[in-house]
Amino acid sequence: MSVPRLEPGRASLSARVARRMAEFSWVDVVVAAAVLVGLYVVVRVGGGTTVSFVPSKVSGIDTDPARLPYYAARSLLRMFAALGLSLAFTLVWAYAAAHSRRLERVLIPALDILQSVPILGFLTILVTGFIALFPHSLFGLECASVFAIFTSQAWNMTFAFYHSLITVPRELDELSRSMGFSRWMRFWKIELPSGAINLVWNGMMSFGGGWFFLVASELISVSNHHYVLPGVGSYAGTAIAAGDLGRVGWAIITMAVMVVGVNFLFWRPLVAWAERFKVEQSEAVHVQRSLVLDFLRRSHWPRALGRVTAPLREAANRAGRVFGVDDRPLQADPLRRRAGDLAFALVVCGLIGWGLLDLLGYLHGQTGLGVFAQPLLLGLATLTRVVVLVTVATLVWVPIGVKIGFSPRLTRIAQPVVQILASFPANFLFPLATWFFLKTGLSLNIGGILLMALGAQWYILFNSIAGAMAIPTDLREAMDDLGVRGWQRWRRLIIPGIFPAYVTGGITASGGAWNASIVAEIVTFGGTTLTATGLGAYIAHATEHGDYPKILAGIAVMSLYVVGLNRLVWRRLYRLAENRYSL
Repeated sequence: MSVPRLEPGRASLSARVARRMAEFSWVDVVVAAAVLVGLYVVVRVGGGTTVSFVPSKVSGIDTDPARLPYYAARSLLRMFAALGLSLAFTLVWAYAAAHSRRLERVLIPALDILQSVPILGFLTILVTGFIALFPHSLFGLECASVFAIFTSQAWNMTFAFYHSLITVPRELDELSRSMGFSRWMRFWKIELPSGAINLVWNGMMSFGGGWFFLVASELISVSNHHYVLPGVGSYAGTAIAAGDLGRVGWAIITMAVMVVGVNFLFWRPLVAWAERFKVEQSEAVHVQRSLVLDFLRRSHWPRALGRVTAPLREAANRAGRVFGVDDRPLQADPLRRRAGDLAFALVVCGLIGWGLLDLLGYLHGQTGLGVFAQPLLLGLATLTRVVVLVTVATLVWVPIGVKIGFSPRLTRIAQPVVQILASFPANFLFPLATWFFLKTGLSLNIGGILLMALGAQWYILFNSIAGAMAIPTDLREAMDDLGVRGWQRWRRLIIPGIFPAYVTGGITASGGAWNASIVAEIVTFGGTTLTATGLGAYIAHATEHGDYPKILAGIAVMSLYVVGLNRLVWRRLYRLAENRYSL
C-alpha cells in the first residue's frame, strides 16, 4: 500500500504551522481564554444598552448589593467607550493644532472653552438630542452618558498630547526632515512615541476624572426630568439620596475594587510598556515592571498577531504617503502668511461674532442682559477657590510627584494608591463631608475647596510624576556625579525637566476645579443640603430646574473666567515651556 506524499511547498507550510503550534504553551491558552471571556462579558453586558426605554416611565434601580457586579460591568463599559473616543479625539485635535499655526489659534482657545463647560451643561443638550436620535431605546441615554464621561476625559489628554507634539526633541525633528519621512511615518515613528509617557499618564488621570463624574453621568437630572442608568454611580447616588450608609459603603468597596483591578490589568502594563519610549542615552538601573505585561511577553500571541497584521501595516504606510513628506520650510513667505492670516481671522471672527449676537439676542428676549450680573459676581467666589486650590496643590504635590517619578519602586507602590484617591468620586464622600461640616461648623464656602480638590489636584500630581519619569536617566546621573543637591538640583534639573508637564497639569487642574465646583458647592445627604456661594452652585440649580437662560449665562461666564485665566497665565507658561524648557 503506497503512502501519499505531500508536495514540497505544502509540506514546508505544514512544517512551519506545526513548528509554530508547538511553540504555544499554557501561557498562550490562558491569554486566549482571558480575551474570549472579556469579549463575552462585553457582548453580554452591552446587550443591556439597547433595551426598550420610555422617558416618561423611568424608574429607579435595584439597590440590592448582589447587583453591584453587573452595575460595575456597565460602568466599566461606559468608561472604556469614553476613553476610546477621547483617544481618537486627542490624536486628531492635538495633531491639527500642533501642525497648523492658524488652526492652533482656533482649536486651543476652543479647547479652553470646552474644558470650562461643566458636564451638566453638556448633559442639558445631549440627553434630549440622543433620546430623539434613538427613540424608545436605552441606547440614546447610554450615548449621552458616554459622551458626558468623554467630556471629563478628553480635554486633559488633548492638552498633554498637544504639548508633546510642540516640544518634540530637536534631534528627532531634524532626523525626520533629513530622512524625508512622510507625515504619516513621522507621526507613528516620532511624534506618538515621543508623547507616549505623557499620554499614558494623562490618560490614567483622565480616566480618574471620569470616575469623579460617574454619578452625574448615570443619575441624570435635567429640566425637571430624572433619568437613571444601571451603574455604580447611580447606585451610589440613589443610596446617598436615601441616606443609606450601608449601601454607600458597598458602593465605596466596589469602586475601590474596580479602580485597583483596572490599574493592575490595564494601566500598570501600559505605564511599564511606555518606558520603552523614554529618550535617554543610558539605561536606567530600575525600570517600571508589570506582572501582566511580563505574562503577555511570555505569550506568543503578540508576535503571531504582529505577523498577521504586518501586511496591513505596510498597506497603511503606503497609503499614508498621500499626506505628503515632512519637508516643511523653516521660513515662510511673510506676505503670503500675513494675507492668509488676515483671511482666516476674518472668517473665524465673522462666525464667532454671528454666534455671539444670536446668543445675546436670545438672552435679551428671554430675561434681558442683566442675567449676566449675578453669575459674574458668583464667579469671583469660585475663582478664589480655584486659585487657592491650584497654589496649595502645587506646593504639596509637585515635590511628592517628583519623588515618586524618580523611583520606579516607589511608583509601583504609590500608583494604585494615587489612582484610587484620584478616581474617588466626591459624591461618595458627601455623607462624611456633611457630617464633618455640621459637627465643626465649617462653612461650605471654605469646605468646598476640599471637595473641589478631590477632582482637580491629581492632575498636578500625575503630570509631576510623568514629567519626572521623562527626565533622562543620564542627566540625573550627571547631576549625581557633580554632587548637585538641594535647591540647585531643583533649579538646574527638576524644574526645567518637569515644567512642560506641570503646565499641562496646572491648566487641566484649573479647568477641572471649575468643573468640580458644580458638585462641590452643593452637598446633599438624606434630607440635609449645604450650599456654597459660587458659580458652580448657580449652574447646578439652573440645570436642575431647566432654566435655560441662566444655564447659558452661567456657562458663558464660567467659560469667560477659564479662558481669561488660561490666556493671562497658563498660555504664557506654555510658551515659556516650549521655548526654554523643551528637551
